[in-house]
Amino acid sequence: MALIETEEAARRLARAIASDLSLYNEEKIVAGISHDNLFDAISEEIEEGRALYKRRVSPELYPKNFYDRALVDILIKAKGHLKSKLW
Repeated sequence: MALIETEEAARRLARAIASDLSLYNEEKIVAGISHDNLFDAISEEIEEGRALYKRRVSPELYPKNFYDRALVDILIKAKGHLKSKLW
């Protein structure tokens, strides 16, 4: 499989991985936000997604943090309606 070479495709992949994390780990994410330990609660899943992302994108794109941004957008911003100590 060819490496992803464009920023747009790298962003799409990052968002797809983050969306899968959200879909398959909803209960852990809700509990993590509620208890202010989200990144500890799903650290294994996040790192598994990060490894997949890193394998699929060119090394020049990886430092642009598209994966981390997608995690914030999809796992945190989308859950802004949940009660949390953070907000």
